[in-house]
Amino acid sequence: MRLTATPGAMTPHDVKTLREASFSDRAISDAVQVVSYFNYINRVADALGVDLEEWMPPHPHGDRAHRDD
Repeated sequence: MRLTATPGAMTPHDVKTLREASFSDRAISDAVQVVSYFNYINRVADALGVDLEEWMPPHPHGDRAHRDD
């Protein structure tokens, strides 16, 4: 959650905690890469006003009328 909400607050202690929970460095790296990619692509989609797929739940801002075109 921290990597998504407050990435600048990540510290070496976060990695240490994961290692102590038996995560390998490879697993930690993989998780960081995947989480970061999804955060990035979601921000790009939101910034460009990309519509959701029909099967997905509605966007929290409805029809995105809050955006200036």
